[in-house]
Amino acid sequence: MELVNTLGRRKTAVARIYLSEGKGNITVNKREFKEYFPTLALQYIATQPLALLEVQDKYDIKVTLEGGGPKGQAEALRLAITRALMEVNAESRKELKTAGFVTRDPREVERKKPGRPKARKRFQFSKR
Repeated sequence: MELVNTLGRRKTAVARIYLSEGKGNITVNKREFKEYFPTLALQYIATQPLALLEVQDKYDIKVTLEGGGPKGQAEALRLAITRALMEVNAESRKELKTAGFVTRDPREVERKKPGRPKARKRFQFSKR
């Protein structure tokens, strides 16, 4: 039984996963996967790499998620699963790369600047 430990990040969300051979059970923060991600869209995003390689019921995944919101967490989990699957089988990298799962999305929220209402928005200019 091999155990692969990888990390995935997106925005401020961090997903740490432990992938091992099993029956396809996914546990997120000691809760059932479908209970943690109730919407089908988030479930789909998180399990895309498994569906692409058709290995949904081959591995058990234990996940520790922290930070961010539901979408960021789902995308962080997708990256972590992708990295783990590449560690298990190096030939799967090409398929995952063409699907766009290998690249970490670097976009972060820009900080709010002093003297402004938001990061880039300015208060209304008055000539007089």
